Amino acid sequence: MVKELISWIKAIVIALVIVLVVREFVMTPSVVKGTSMEPTLHDGDRIIISKLGELERFDQIAFVAPDSVIEENYVKRIIGLPGDYVEVKDDVLFINGVSYPEVYLEDVLSQLDGYTYTDDFSMNELGLTEVPEGMYFVLGDNRPDSRDSRYFGVIEEDSVIGEIVFRIWPPEDIGLLQ
Repeated sequence: MVKELISWIKAIVIALVIVLVVREFVMTPSVVKGTSMEPTLHDGDRIIISKLGELERFDQIAFVAPDSVIEENYVKRIIGLPGDYVEVKDDVLFINGVSYPEVYLEDVLSQLDGYTYTDDFSMNELGLTEVPEGMYFVLGDNRPDSRDSRYFGVIEEDSVIGEIVFRIWPPEDIGLLQ
């Protein structure tokens, strides 16, 4: 009886250690707060954040908010990598002078009927000529209602928690994120 109890305790402790290690170094769950990533992610969506791998342009990431007094996380999309110059003109994203289609916004942009979704912006407004080394320029998909690099500047690579790779809630939207 005592040996069986000790065996159970060992199994539980090992399982807890594995869960803690995975959560700290591999992936962690989170909840989207706010509407800044709509239409891609919605307020209350449950997501999985991967802490492994290299980040690339247009990845959706979670990071520690640089402009919050309480420790709060933001979810945004990486637009500018180190060395990039980012600007938006007439609802078109330009990186280093080259226009980039934002396929994740196509549905929204097609319904605007002459309205501007993303106000014109350039990194000059932040006093920058390029994204510095070890930093990212991020934007929310819901440009009219997103607090992002246009407001608080570039974010530090060290503040990034990881890439959002999977939505686990709501049930009708479960799946990998593009």
